[in-house]
Amino acid sequence: MLATLAFWAFSGVAIFSALMVVIARNPVRSVLFLILAFFSAAGLFVLLGAEFLAMLLIVVYVGAVAVLFLFVVMMLDVDFTELKQGFLSYLPLGAIVALVLAGELILITMNWQASPQAQSLRAAATPEGVSNIEALGQILYSDYIFFFQTSGLVLLVAMIGAIVLTLRHKAGVKRQSVTAQVGRRREEAIEMLDIKPGQGIGE
Repeated sequence: MLATLAFWAFSGVAIFSALMVVIARNPVRSVLFLILAFFSAAGLFVLLGAEFLAMLLIVVYVGAVAVLFLFVVMMLDVDFTELKQGFLSYLPLGAIVALVLAGELILITMNWQASPQAQSLRAAATPEGVSNIEALGQILYSDYIFFFQTSGLVLLVAMIGAIVLTLRHKAGVKRQSVTAQVGRRREEAIEMLDIKPGQGIGE
């Protein structure tokens, strides 16, 4: 009973948050509702026994992606009124597509039946005596370590590319030149003056 109540609570909050992401007029509130939807989905994953996926949702999506969206929305000067006007112009077509997809999902759900052999073919997701996270870590860092490292490099290149594309140089702003600092010689940094007794530097 407790698991059922938790499922309905997390599901209701996730659906409500997803709707508010689209409906909310303030973009900052939309991002906050998106974070709430991620937390609700993480709760559903915990109920399913997939605690690793729940941790990924919180650490990666909430801790990095959603917070990044929030910073971008708050820092960029985007005309959201114009964007919402364009959204309203495509609203009838979007509603028709949404209704068609909803009808297809309803038909699939009504006609779905479990195979008689499904119950006998069920197998444990993890080996005996090994937790879900430990089994996933053994596969990820042994069999698929090359693909895991490659995906990290791809994300690093994408992050550097985003920084380079959005970098804007403004006139009158002093910027650091590492090459000039490293190649600076002693003669360029120090000036030796012979000051006679009784004279100042400005004389």
